[in-house]
Amino acid sequence: MATTITIDPVTRIEGHLEIKVTVDTVRGEQQVVDAHAAGTMFRGFEVILVGRDPRDAAQYTQRICGVCPVSHAMASTMNLDQAFGVTVPDNGRILRNLILGANFIQSHLLHFYHLSVLDYVNTTGLLDKAPWTPRFVLPDMVSGQTAANLVNNYITALAMRRKAHQMGAIFGGKLPCTGAFVVGGCTEQVTTEKIDAFRTLLTEIRNFVDTVYVPDAQLLGSVFPDYYTHGAGTGNMLAFGVFDQDASGTNQYLPAGLLTGGVPGTMDPAQIAEYVGTAWYTPASGGMHPAQGETEADPDKPGAYSWMKSPRYLGQPYELGPLARMWITGDYTNGVATMDRIVARALETKKIADALDGWLDDLQPGAATYEPSTVPQSGVGAGLTEAPRGALGHWMTVENSVISRYQVITPTNWNAAPRDDVGVPGPLEAALVGVPVADVDAPLEVVRVVHSFDPCLACGVHIMRPGERATRAKVLVQPSVL
Repeated sequence: MATTITIDPVTRIEGHLEIKVTVDTVRGEQQVVDAHAAGTMFRGFEVILVGRDPRDAAQYTQRICGVCPVSHAMASTMNLDQAFGVTVPDNGRILRNLILGANFIQSHLLHFYHLSVLDYVNTTGLLDKAPWTPRFVLPDMVSGQTAANLVNNYITALAMRRKAHQMGAIFGGKLPCTGAFVVGGCTEQVTTEKIDAFRTLLTEIRNFVDTVYVPDAQLLGSVFPDYYTHGAGTGNMLAFGVFDQDASGTNQYLPAGLLTGGVPGTMDPAQIAEYVGTAWYTPASGGMHPAQGETEADPDKPGAYSWMKSPRYLGQPYELGPLARMWITGDYTNGVATMDRIVARALETKKIADALDGWLDDLQPGAATYEPSTVPQSGVGAGLTEAPRGALGHWMTVENSVISRYQVITPTNWNAAPRDDVGVPGPLEAALVGVPVADVDAPLEVVRVVHSFDPCLACGVHIMRPGERATRAKVLVQPSVL
């Protein structure tokens, strides 16, 4: 008998995600045979921005997400730089990188310790109250001293996340959202005192990453080696690139690129299109490049099941995130499954933290941090960067000095996309197929794979249906079709 499991909402993620999987016995093993990922909330930021002053975009779009708002600020201001025709001075470029890097670090620490690691740890006797209960307890979970160590590091990581926010706020004014990112650069001024304060916090964070976070991620991989196989994706990886190293916008610390079935290639953003075959949007909202895209909701659309569109590159689904970036840089090439995503993220954290120290040395106290500009009568822009969870794109058109079109494609739009117009599943849906599930009443194996993508549905869904409960979980037994 096949069993359909609906997990709604998935906890320990940002936003509202529903996962529906069908579990059946295949060659003597109970495993996922079909999967659907659904974003169950509509917010419409692209619609909100139309008619507004372009300079408002960075402040509005940062409210898309409370975990990675700096990435939206970066994409928005890059968008504005292009549309306004301004070049960011070196100090402004470096300040943006430092603030964004601090945000990457806090997000990666959050993902491992506070969103993912408890999927693998039996916290009985360690965390016996809300919000850590109720909980699943599986026989393969680590316990004893190893569990106690991970829980202690979980607590320490809360302080490290706070320090990462404090570090970014030195040049960002405040975090998680910053008012320092503006068209033409960054408003904060550079002083030796601020450089020293940033470096003091960074040194402590780097020590934690080197001696605690990376070893913990590698330890988890050694204890759960099957997850270097479970949850494997398609092998298609894509990155827009991030952390500009000069004013050209083509030399990035983590470069743009793609892998198609493991074969490297050059990423051409002109080949991106969004599809809405199973999304609650009108047909006119799909099949186009985002620069021409529309966001017109159709909540009663037959056959639809998600508020996320389905981005595709040359018609194919691509996985985004730390694993994709580390494959493209060549820093991690072990595999493309659940534990690979976790370990690659830890290694990327170290790579970024180490780079921040060098970028501090490149700052010039007292030098300009932004280039003044005026709002153009008309213009177009594209801000392509990376959020912690993967490639992020903002596209904008300005007419009569106001925004006439604004489109956003977030990493979770790619990773947790529903089936496209020809029925091809998104990366997360595809990765879930084949995952063993020992107990359909405690499908933690499914949750482990979902968490490895670090989905952010607040970013991805850009209506809750009136009168419908937001939380539901059900198990349905169906006749087997295998």
